[in-house]
Amino acid sequence: MDARKEVFQQTLTVLIGEVICIGLMYGVFALAGALDGPVLLGGIVGLALAVGNFFLMALNADVAADRAVNQDVQGGKKLMTASYIFRLVLIFGILLLLVRSGRCNAIASIVPLALVRWILTAAEFFRKKGGA
Repeated sequence: MDARKEVFQQTLTVLIGEVICIGLMYGVFALAGALDGPVLLGGIVGLALAVGNFFLMALNADVAADRAVNQDVQGGKKLMTASYIFRLVLIFGILLLLVRSGRCNAIASIVPLALVRWILTAAEFFRKKGGA
């Protein structure tokens, strides 16, 4: 399968899993009587940051792998390191601004970021044998 197509397919998997999990998170907040605007916005912001972070990481990993194939392993390592630092600072900055302003709930904003690995693990568990 084309690497770019795989990136988009995995990103779609993360997006669908995030939407399901955030819906469940909203349900928990609603049962606790704490579902309000900052929780809703926090979930949406967390979703956007989680999916965007995964997508950029996957694209950069694809480019770094291409560089490694072309004998530029150091260039690929530098790209991945710079990408990681940029994404981490961007996510931290956005969350800091929104949470400190009171517009987003901290827990609802951070939970989606922690779910990406679990979503990918679950998707791999349910993937059909034979590469489909």
